Amino acid sequence: MILPPARPSRTEPEPAGSPQAAPPPTGPPQAGPPHTGLWWGLLGVVAFSFTVPFTRVAVAALSPLFIGSARALVAAVLAAAALVLTRQCLPRGPQWFRLAVVAGGVVVGFPMLTSFALTAAPASHGAVVIALLPAVTATMAVFRGRERPRASFWIATGAGAVAAVAFAFAQPGGFGQLHWTDVLFFGAVLAAAVGYAEGGLLARELGAWQTISWALVLASPLMMGLVAFSVSQQPPSGTPVQWAAFAYLGVVSMFLGFFAWYRGLAIGPMAQVSQVQLAQPVMTICWAALLLGEQLTWATVVGGLAVIFCAGAAVRVRLNRRAPS
Repeated sequence: MILPPARPSRTEPEPAGSPQAAPPPTGPPQAGPPHTGLWWGLLGVVAFSFTVPFTRVAVAALSPLFIGSARALVAAVLAAAALVLTRQCLPRGPQWFRLAVVAGGVVVGFPMLTSFALTAAPASHGAVVIALLPAVTATMAVFRGRERPRASFWIATGAGAVAAVAFAFAQPGGFGQLHWTDVLFFGAVLAAAVGYAEGGLLARELGAWQTISWALVLASPLMMGLVAFSVSQQPPSGTPVQWAAFAYLGVVSMFLGFFAWYRGLAIGPMAQVSQVQLAQPVMTICWAALLLGEQLTWATVVGGLAVIFCAGAAVRVRLNRRAPS
């Protein structure tokens, strides 16, 4: 009986440039019953749709700096455990820089900016502006992938941006000017879009959930320092409901939600699963009304539908552009 050659131990250094030295790329779409990928993707979107309302609950007592940093630190502990238990290979040199881009966008930028914005803005308001995220992510992917999309892509993306800005301008008490919370929301969208686009490319090399896990671990020293500073300035104190909302942000929004979302993308079809994200702002607005008692105005409904329609058009144009290859 001839035994196959033994695999090199993960604790032993491997020769540079050898096939084993590179982390395994993502494989082909995983097999599964029809529509399984869509259901996993929808589960991830449902998990993410509670993020803005629960952040709104948590910031009523906890400081936004503590929420933005501590939720990432909680997720980083879970991510480190998952990476160790599954014995994942370390990323290589240039991949660490790209992971820093992902971490800066989705681990630091988006949670921090939305946490500060939601100290003053309603959750439904944030959901409308953040609805621009799919179109902006597609735009970042176009630039990062050096694509040349049709003019209709830029028209749809521009229309979505105009709709989001018009919604922000037309809010009561701030007509004709952007409120500081809107600036933070737009910054959060840009940060997340950069992180999603770079993470999508990096996931082909490291794996999907591995990418977000390494990004969390990479950002953990900074998050630990911010948590310590926040606690020294304002010791955290809240009700059980507010702490439960914070726990959801750390365990589900920053960690487990990505497992369902990326599993849906892995099963595919990726083009169809990715468009499920367009339902997220609708869900968020509904949760804000049901859980927080926020009143839905016609401006919120019309603005949300306009942004979602334009974002969906931009995503579809880009996907149709790439499909024929």
